[in-house]
Amino acid sequence: VVTSPLSGKVLSVKAQAGQKVKRGDLLLVIEAMKMENEIFAGEEGTVNRVHVVSGQNVEAGDPLVELQPGA
Repeated sequence: VVTSPLSGKVLSVKAQAGQKVKRGDLLLVIEAMKMENEIFAGEEGTVNRVHVVSGQNVEAGDPLVELQPGA
């Protein structure tokens, strides 16, 4: 599970359930203190579930994206 490293507002969600991702792929963008923070995949795998939508506020530690490890 990829969790939010900070509190902020989800600007855009790039990942979709069923999508295959590689380490370093952009999953979503969170705005915090007027700065855009890109959240990347930490490992290769398949997106099982996206827990957030654009415009949603998140707190540090909130789940963002669930990844199934492996290709």
